[in-house]
Amino acid sequence: MNKIKNALMPACLFCGVVFLFAFTSSNAPSSNTDWPQWRGPNRDGRSAETGILKTWPAEGPKVLWRVPLASGFSAITVANGKAYTMFSDDVDEHVLCVDANSGKEIWRFKSDRNYVERQGGDGPRATPHVDGKLVYTIGAYGKLYALNADNGKKVWEHDLQKEYEGKMPIWGISATPMIEGDMLLVDVGGKNGYALIAFDKTTGKVIWNSHTDQPGYSAPIAATVGGVRQILFFTGANLVAVSPKDGKVFWSQPWQTQFFVNAASPVFVPDNKVFVSSGYDQGAGLFQMQAANGRVTAQPLWLNKNMRNHMATSVYHDGHLYGFDEANFKCLDVATGEDKWKMRGLGKGTLMYADGHFLVLSERGKLVLVEATPTAYIEKAGAQILRGKCWTMPSLANGKLYVRNEKEMVCLDLKGGI
Repeated sequence: MNKIKNALMPACLFCGVVFLFAFTSSNAPSSNTDWPQWRGPNRDGRSAETGILKTWPAEGPKVLWRVPLASGFSAITVANGKAYTMFSDDVDEHVLCVDANSGKEIWRFKSDRNYVERQGGDGPRATPHVDGKLVYTIGAYGKLYALNADNGKKVWEHDLQKEYEGKMPIWGISATPMIEGDMLLVDVGGKNGYALIAFDKTTGKVIWNSHTDQPGYSAPIAATVGGVRQILFFTGANLVAVSPKDGKVFWSQPWQTQFFVNAASPVFVPDNKVFVSSGYDQGAGLFQMQAANGRVTAQPLWLNKNMRNHMATSVYHDGHLYGFDEANFKCLDVATGEDKWKMRGLGKGTLMYADGHFLVLSERGKLVLVEATPTAYIEKAGAQILRGKCWTMPSLANGKLYVRNEKEMVCLDLKGGI
């Protein structure tokens, strides 16, 4: 086991047998090149698309359309020819659906009142999740909806604060739900065993509830270890693995960040490992997951402060982790947790991987194409696409890149001539 470099080691459980790790998407994407959920088809920040443009004109890839928006940080999901996001005007919060090719509005749904948070920014934080004929959304105040993906009609709803005493995080509810089989899994942060809830995705009925914890800002992910399926929630105070069958807690690693801001999603890496990272000088950790006798456990391999994901989740590629250590974009050796290179000047940006490169959107709207190599920071192209605060990660679907800030959503031609 690698040397543990941080004296703040969480308590852990041990098991002697290591099994093959397999990560699977929480739901099948609508097509091979759609982007139907948070962080893409497999919820890992990676696209399988190839043939993206490696050289750009000074103004960047061709702009196919621009759609005015207002406040909010919800990412853009794309499925079956439609693009979805959320925003707030000065009065109300909305779910918006547009034609993915033209930007023409198809429908909008008023989901709640406007969420005001002057320090970081107003509006919704979580990202719509498309599954078949339904799209699932959660607003900054905890209004959870299942909507008809074609016309925006409400199918079912829950008010997480009123119904389950879901605690309101300081900077608004941000944890995007996920689909697992016939369930919608949500970090509610409720009291008395209602921190985590599985809803029937069709009817909204509660299937199980589990755990008691502070609400986190992070979206859950799913994995299978040694034949045992588990859901990992990065709550406000813990990394928790539960059974999707009944919510039973398999294992839990304490992870206390200032103000309970665990915002980046967990990241799976090969050989049964999971990586987590937080800002506020908390740092990062790599954990070894193990399974035996139908149980999954985990123990830390290394803990340090070399990667502090304040908001944006890191992306794993070929033995390395790429992400934002506060305002430094850097590459980390996943085996040791040591830096390979770092680059300043992009602020607290966001990123995704495609075709051997990272598409990185800086905090102030500069889009750059960076080669996915641990050798050095190699920028292949760059252009100023947006202005103002940009805390929303890009989405790539069918050769088009979708980006946004607090004022507009932009679709770019990333293949040329599409």
